[in-house]
Amino acid sequence: MQKRILVVDDDDMNLVRTKMILGKEYDVFLARSGIEALDILQREEMDLVLLDIEMPKMNGFETFEGMKKLDIKTPVIFLTASGQEDDVVSAIRLGAVNYLKKPFPPQELLNRVARELAAQ
Repeated sequence: MQKRILVVDDDDMNLVRTKMILGKEYDVFLARSGIEALDILQREEMDLVLLDIEMPKMNGFETFEGMKKLDIKTPVIFLTASGQEDDVVSAIRLGAVNYLKKPFPPQELLNRVARELAAQ
């Protein structure tokens, strides 16, 4: 059975691009908001979450906190366009397994995802 990855991003282009990169090797689910992501995670088992930081209404950090409150222990790789050190440090402190700066080379995404899934 293929590993299941939830990609959370408010930008449709990022969702489509990420699904194209990962879709050949993984079962990819898409969410356009933190609220939608939490809803999916309560219904579906995922092996990994790729979570954008900058989103309206509920940002990635708030979404991750929501996962913790719901006792969802799925590993998270944060995706950030800013690459600001504060964001990266905050993500790791919250318990993220890794982060990736957007736009990312396709092979880098595949490598990070494979590495995190292998570590489980």
